[in-house]
Amino acid sequence: MAWVNWKHLFYGLLVIVGFVWSIHITGFDLTKLKALANMVDFLSNWFPLQLEVVPRMLEASLVTLGMAFLGSILGLIFALPLSLLAAKNTAGRFYRGSRIFLSFFRSIPEIVLGLMFLTVVGPGPFAATLAIIVHNSSVLGKLIGELIEAADKGPQEAMKAVGAPSITRALFGIFPQIWPNVLSHYFYRFEVAVRTSLILGLVGGGGIGQQLFIHFKTFQYSTVAVDVLLIMLIVIAVDFLGSRVRQDVM
Repeated sequence: MAWVNWKHLFYGLLVIVGFVWSIHITGFDLTKLKALANMVDFLSNWFPLQLEVVPRMLEASLVTLGMAFLGSILGLIFALPLSLLAAKNTAGRFYRGSRIFLSFFRSIPEIVLGLMFLTVVGPGPFAATLAIIVHNSSVLGKLIGELIEAADKGPQEAMKAVGAPSITRALFGIFPQIWPNVLSHYFYRFEVAVRTSLILGLVGGGGIGQQLFIHFKTFQYSTVAVDVLLIMLIVIAVDFLGSRVRQDVM
């Protein structure tokens, strides 16, 4: 098949039209970057760092890390059975309904879920954690479901031939194959959950995200610098941990 054909040209033209339209609709203008000096002036207010707030911000960082970890691990636990209902080869007649169910909750942004739970349980880390659990369950349910569909069917068919029930075929014929990729998805969602926790902090979810919002509003830029530094360290540590675990498992 030729690399260039009318279909490829059509899609290429569509991309160009979308590119031009996006520049127009977003007001994208590189000449505005001449005001970069204002950013340099703004960042100069971040120094020297307000190091005396480090112990208090470390405590808030641990709250954020706890929200992200609990939201991710419970999201994974709930996603595992949901993923069986979201894969064609294991769901049967529940497949379409499960996909619609997961798509519905996945389409709701975490900040909206956070605001909904805030009205139920009040402001604080618990509401933010619930929002992360719901969103991660739906996202991981879909991703793991796709891994189940792509798994080698040989072990499943062999276990089916000896009369193994569906749940046994899933536990011993599917999950051992896909577990390294499941962990990869989990750690990525854990990293995303850390950043989500920061955003949820802006609407009363607690943690270092809420502190960052307060410090920005009150122009405490040297404290903002400490917040940003701690956030960077958390994300780097989670990424490093995820890489090490994936290397050990694979």
